Amino acid sequence: MGIILWIIFGGIAGWIASVIMKSSHGMIADIVIGIIGALVGGFLMSILGSSGVTGLNLYSLIVAVIGAIVLIWVSRLI
Repeated sequence: MGIILWIIFGGIAGWIASVIMKSSHGMIADIVIGIIGALVGGFLMSILGSSGVTGLNLYSLIVAVIGAIVLIWVSRLI
């Protein structure tokens, strides 16, 4: 059951980041962007001295969305 929740969590984070960045990738790409964004956000937060993704909660969703926004921004630069 945990993997399904993480896929849903990644989809929500990716969708929110896509809406904020005004980019349309599709449902599967939003899920992938959200999951990778959670990793990127966790890495960025650890650099700043905070905890990264800690579970399925609002703080982790915000971290994942920030990571997904950074991921979309970097992909636009490339």
